[in-house]
Order: sequence, then C-alpha cells, then structure tokens
Amino acid sequence: MDGARTGSAGEETTRAGALRVAQVCCGAPDPISDISEQLGPGPFELVCLFASPKADFAALNHAAIKAFGGADVFGCTTAGEIGRDGYEEGQIIAVAFPSELFTVDAMAIDGLDALDDRKVIDQIIQRRMTLNIDAPDKGSEFAFLMIDGLSLQEENVASVLASAMGPMPLFGGSTGDGTDFGSTWLAHNGRIRHNAALLALVRSRCPVKVFSLDHLLPTEVRMVVTRADPDRRIVHEINAEPAAAEYARLLGKDPNQLDTFTFAAHPVVVRLGDSHHVRSIQKVDEQGNLLFFSAINEGMVLTLAEHRDMAQHLDEALAGMSTQSAPTQILGCDCLLRRIEAGQFQQTRAISDILSKHNVVGFNTYGEQYGALHVNQTLTGVAFYPPESAESGEGGS
Repeated sequence: MDGARTGSAGEETTRAGALRVAQVCCGAPDPISDISEQLGPGPFELVCLFASPKADFAALNHAAIKAFGGADVFGCTTAGEIGRDGYEEGQIIAVAFPSELFTVDAMAIDGLDALDDRKVIDQIIQRRMTLNIDAPDKGSEFAFLMIDGLSLQEENVASVLASAMGPMPLFGGSTGDGTDFGSTWLAHNGRIRHNAALLALVRSRCPVKVFSLDHLLPTEVRMVVTRADPDRRIVHEINAEPAAAEYARLLGKDPNQLDTFTFAAHPVVVRLGDSHHVRSIQKVDEQGNLLFFSAINEGMVLTLAEHRDMAQHLDEALAGMSTQSAPTQILGCDCLLRRIEAGQFQQTRAISDILSKHNVVGFNTYGEQYGALHVNQTLTGVAFYPPESAESGEGGS
C-alpha cells in the first residue's frame, strides 16, 4: 500500500499515511510480535485487529494485552480481510491510530439484546463532550463501530448510537465468520465478547470523509413481503406465496438452486427516503423461508436490483474522493456479498488491485453501518487526507 505498505516481519514499512498498518498470516507462531515490529514505535491511541476466523482469536487477543503500550485494542473476526493485495484470506490485519494524529475514546457495549437506550445515549454524549475538550487541536471527527454480525441487533444499535452522535459521522461493520455463519467474536483489551459492540470515538488532525457506496440500480420488478418474522429477519411469504419460491419465480430460476451466489447476483433493495438500500438475503431455510442480513418487515416493498460493473464503479467512486487532494488511506468495511459477487464474475483480481491502488485496508463484513442505518452489499468507510498543516489546509471534509 502506498503510504502504508506492510509485509512480513523485518520487511521495510513506510508510514506516510495517517494510520499504521501491519499484516501477518493467522498461522504465524507469534503474530502480535510480528505486528508490533511492523507497526513500529507508538504511542498509539487504538489498535484494531481484523482476524480471519482461522486464527486463534482468544490467544491473539490475550497476547495483545498491553502489547501496544497504553493503547486500547479492538479485535474482531472477519468474513475476509482487506490488506496489501486487496482481498486477502487467512490473515490478521492490524490498523493503529498514532497519538500524534488521533485522540480516541474506545468503549465496549455489551448485552445488545437488552440495551438501555437512554443510558447508552447519555454515556456517549458525555464522552463526546469530554473528547472535544481533550482534543481541541484535532478538528476532524468520526465514530467507528464493530458489532456482532450474528446478534440481529445492528439496526437498533445503529439507530441508538446515531441519536447520540450529533455532527460526528458514524460508520462500521458487522463481524464475520467467513461463509460459515457459525459464530463471530469481538474483543476489547483481551476480553472476548459476543452479543456486543465496540465503539471508537475519534478526533483527528487529518481531514476525513465518511462514505458508503454501492454499484446497484433498482429495476421495475417489485415484490411485497406479506408474512415475516421481523425479530429473526425471516420472510415466510412474498406476494402471498412461499418466499423462496416466489423470489425464484421472479428470477426465472429453480427454487432448489438458490444459493449465496444467487443472492449476491440478484439483490433486493428497499426505498428509504430518496435512496435505495440493499436488504441482502443470507440463505434459504429448510421450510423455504428467506433469511435476511438486515431488518425486514411485513408490508415492505422490495425491488430487484441490477448491477453496474463493480470494478469500474469502485475505481471511479474511490477516485472521486480525490477532489483537492487524494486520501492517503481508507479504512473500509466491505460486505461479504460484494466479495462473493467479485468471485462469481471473475473480478476478484481487478477489485483487489483497485482496493490496493486506493490504499484501502479493513475487513469483509456481514453488513455495514452508516449513520443510523444498517446496510448490506456496500463498501462503507472513512478516507483520511493529509494533515492540514502538511497541505496548507487542503483535504477532505
């Protein structure tokens, strides 16, 4: 990565970007030592570890306790990693926020299924006010969320957090378990969690731009959810017919052949205000119901979407962030279904090259958070621009 290229332990690491980035194989005998060597000296405010589900997650996070000085350490399992060569597998990606450029207030939110909304909102408002006092010289801000991707709580959590954010833009990603959907994990300073979220409130000397992009266009084909279990994100009927069978009929496909590749290639979207947002399908259950990655309700009108060329759209969208100056780095949460679609259409290498060219680092997710919304099939993240002192006040906003 230009400005953040990483390699094996001992390989030269450049640090022109705002973030420090390291990458090691999840099978390395001492991954934290390798990561620490690649990141170089701190001090750091926060270190995030995006770990393949093949990694020994408990051992990794135990070794990370106090390994980076006084920095908080976030960890999560992924549905794939984004590293120096774009899409990666079997890796641990580390992203560190140097204290010189960032001030971070990091916290864990437990018990997502029994959240005390008012308490969380009050706590975050107080923390934001304190952060503003502690970092008056850092003029940019954003919030980064990592949340249990199997909790089914992303919509509620994003909505609650957005109520407390004021002008601070929020983005994040749902943790993953590859394509197994078995269990996902989070850790904060070595303590392993699930049914939880990790939130970093960040102020920076670097101008930033929080964004969310997708390459999908709604068609004229619509369907209505006529019977559903919203709490479990299950759709039983579409257009008063069994859900999987009706979805397959609209595609002209055999319902017995519906799979993850079908859902990635034929997403459905819902209109919210002036824009459309994807409601991705995770799988078909044995009863012919459709299980979704995000909130679904009876009466919701779903629209089939078609694809623009993902590689071309991604390159143009990321290049479009270079208005006055180019981002030095991008921290991104990229939906697993985008990665699956890239593979299905033989675009994995092209997408990886684009991600690498634009210095994107992060992980593949089971969904993304953008403001008050939980969305799917997007690349959502934050772009970092050169510190204003180095660019005469130019950069992103």
